[in-house]
Amino acid sequence: MSDNASYFYKFIPISYSITSEQKKDILNSFPLPDLPEGETSFNIQDEQQGNRVSERLLLNDFEVKLTKNGKQYLRLSFSNNIGMIQAKMWDNQGEIEQHLPSLEKFSVFDIEGTVDSFRGHKSITINQLRSCEEEINPFSFLPYTQQNLEDLTTELFAYIYELSSPYQDISLAIMRHFWNDFRLAPAAKGFHHNYLGGLLKHTVGLMRFARYVTKFEDNHIQATIKLISVVEKAYKNELWTGFTQEQEHVSPIVWKDTIDHLYHMLHGMMQYKDAAPQHDLLITSILFHDIGKLLEYDHAGKSFEAFKFLYPTADLSNIQNRKQAGISMDPLGVMVGHIPYGAMLLTKIIETEKITIGIEKIHEMTHCILCHHGLPEWGSCVRQPQSVEGYLIHIVDYLDSRYENTEKIK
Repeated sequence: MSDNASYFYKFIPISYSITSEQKKDILNSFPLPDLPEGETSFNIQDEQQGNRVSERLLLNDFEVKLTKNGKQYLRLSFSNNIGMIQAKMWDNQGEIEQHLPSLEKFSVFDIEGTVDSFRGHKSITINQLRSCEEEINPFSFLPYTQQNLEDLTTELFAYIYELSSPYQDISLAIMRHFWNDFRLAPAAKGFHHNYLGGLLKHTVGLMRFARYVTKFEDNHIQATIKLISVVEKAYKNELWTGFTQEQEHVSPIVWKDTIDHLYHMLHGMMQYKDAAPQHDLLITSILFHDIGKLLEYDHAGKSFEAFKFLYPTADLSNIQNRKQAGISMDPLGVMVGHIPYGAMLLTKIIETEKITIGIEKIHEMTHCILCHHGLPEWGSCVRQPQSVEGYLIHIVDYLDSRYENTEKIK
């Protein structure tokens, strides 16, 4: 089967070949998550002030606050698969103290209340709050990608099947170990790909950019210049649109302060202009670049298999009993971060699967993972990239994370 489409303002061709039998095998080996069908989710933006609502929602966090008069009230944050919903609850007859134990213990609540609006921001004042003991389908309570997960999954493995050994062996091994978490994971808590399925979509996006550079253009420097030219045009369009639109309808400017950075990275990469990018090494590095987010973030439905894999002798009882809710930073994972975790998972999967690969290649892939944020002040673990693949993985990550905020269907 051949799929032909485009990406990045219709500039990057999406073209891969895969047979119907291969697609069937992919989806059997790496099944899709169960999405809610026929469910209509509550959207607070569709409600008028004063409307009474009764909904089942996922509790993200809560905090006891004090009014100016020193009275307690609860400030709560809920979510469903439309988005975040802010709420408050007044302390009538000591209700806050009564609810605190269930708020600490449970994740899903039935709420009844009234819609409020203040300066265009809508919230709910809760009158009744009841905990629910039920198994959570995270796709019913958290935002998730609206793009076709079957297509994204097929495309990801079509690119993996293009790889030669040992890169294909490494990539398939890590997916066999962590597919159930990978297909679910967000790529961020905010800013970009901050929804279930975001990591899958972001990873495929980087691979699209990388394949354009290595397979559709003869020269990686020229290819990068062409990508920057697309950004320059998009930025001009953003500025013009902002100038001509009514102030209240102006869209956020995505490409502000990006072009100088892209040219700075291009200049650094030019010292490797005679080094042809290693396609298989780059694609494998992309697969691992954000996979550490399986440990760095926490959310409903996440397993702790990655912790078990990296720390097989550790006592995990404390985290296995943890209450999970909306997308948040994992209290353990944030101490290490997704970049070191990605390098650790790469080393561990090679060791566990007994995959033979040159030590130079392991270091080159590890370097790509460690430098994909580009600059130390942005979280890069090295001062600057030291290979053409290191520069490219940062550039394509930088482009995809920002481009995602221009797409209407995420």
